[in-house]
Amino acid sequence: MKAPALPAGILPACLVLLAGCGPFSSDKNSERPAAARAFPRADRPVAPIVSTRWSSEEARDRVNEAEDIMDRAGIRSGMTVADIGAGEGYYTVRLAKRVGDRGRVLAEDIMPEVIEALSRRITREDWRNVSVKLGAPEDPKLPENSFDRILMVHMYHEIAEPYAFLWNLSPALKPGGELIVVDANRPTDQHGTPPRLLACELAAMGFRLEELVPKPTAGGYFARFKRAAARPDPAAIVPCALRS
Repeated sequence: MKAPALPAGILPACLVLLAGCGPFSSDKNSERPAAARAFPRADRPVAPIVSTRWSSEEARDRVNEAEDIMDRAGIRSGMTVADIGAGEGYYTVRLAKRVGDRGRVLAEDIMPEVIEALSRRITREDWRNVSVKLGAPEDPKLPENSFDRILMVHMYHEIAEPYAFLWNLSPALKPGGELIVVDANRPTDQHGTPPRLLACELAAMGFRLEELVPKPTAGGYFARFKRAAARPDPAAIVPCALRS
């Protein structure tokens, strides 16, 4: 439907209002992490972190979720894998079992209390091939050229600074390594990520979508990406958005 015309005198008032918002916008930008300010904001809502778990481990195992996702991702013995947004460690411990003694798993989260609880679980269950790391909203702080697979399961929509985050994550993949995203096909403010939006944001950072398949037993879809281009200059990034 065509928008109604603005009454006379309204446009100048709007321009004055917008001009007065300059310092406010600057103030909002100053609230962002310093390392993220060179990157554009996400042009869509960012879901708040409301829980460290997507569902109970028992319910997820009943539908064979982790085994199915790990099979699809090609995770095998001896690999090095990062579990981003590891939460309580559902995927972390199952990845550790899959990659075995010759492999390694790095579990990352941005919440100190989550990392502390996960560290206790790893110690209690004696997963000697797992390490944990505290990341940041704009940087997972992964070592470069280290991972065959990086998994982000039901957490992409919670990344507050996706362009900075992906830019910093990209060098952590080994040549031929893959980024795996599992999420729900719904708006980001409803704790999901529409696949077209996901593919657009990752393409802006030099990733190519290799596979996208529905995974109802994992609560959404499975997406597999590879690096296809160098990281862009942060100032050249144009944020993606889905328009109705």
